[in-house]
Amino acid sequence: MEKGIKGRKIKGREGMKKLPIGLQTLEDLRRRDGIYVDKTEHIEKMVTEASKFYFLSRPRRFGKSLLISTLKELFKGNKEIFEGLYIWDKWDWTKKYPVIHLDFTELAYDTPGRLKNSLSDFITRTAIEYSIEVISSEIESRFAELIEKMHKSIVEQVVILIDEYDKPLIDSLNKAKEVHQEIKETLHNFYQVIKGGDEHIKFMFMTGVSRFSGLSIFSALNNLNDITINSKYAGICGYTQEELESNFKEYIGSTAESM
Repeated sequence: MEKGIKGRKIKGREGMKKLPIGLQTLEDLRRRDGIYVDKTEHIEKMVTEASKFYFLSRPRRFGKSLLISTLKELFKGNKEIFEGLYIWDKWDWTKKYPVIHLDFTELAYDTPGRLKNSLSDFITRTAIEYSIEVISSEIESRFAELIEKMHKSIVEQVVILIDEYDKPLIDSLNKAKEVHQEIKETLHNFYQVIKGGDEHIKFMFMTGVSRFSGLSIFSALNNLNDITINSKYAGICGYTQEELESNFKEYIGSTAESM
């Protein structure tokens, strides 16, 4: 038995799917038989629209990283972990796209210099993953070269997934003004590469907790589709009341019995 509120015993949880606590990747969640609230209908709708550059703002711990992971596995063509989900028989699994997955929670960015070094290291690691040599020295040139060479070596266009794009900005707000400004400029120049690489990009999805109007990334990416308050995608991450009741009903029931 498991202990619930105030140490009470919760009965009847043997054989249930595991709660998705601390699991942020789709592969881990599915292979561990965890509860996955199927968001692939929203994803299928989004990737088949005319737009290909998207931005979504949601609070922390709202499922953004899991959404990014789902997109990554989908474009990489990892069909087996989507079995039983909405998109299973609606996706062209014969195509596998090269994916650039940048998660700012995994980078060092406490100073402008460390941010630049982290971005450069990230580009190097991604290039190695795809057996590509990047010879440019400046970060922006290295990023542009990576995108172009990934497209040419794999043939299919590149998918770019950026998680928590604004974390270095938020964390630098309490630093000296010139430090924050340099970090902002570094990110602006880095993100601007995406606009110039349009012909090599299949799809781009970016998440964050806020939209920094002063960053000017959104003016640089003037074709960015902000779905933050788009009612069609209100349920693309997080849980609705209906999803809670249908996916967690066994847990809700067993908890209620123990009260």
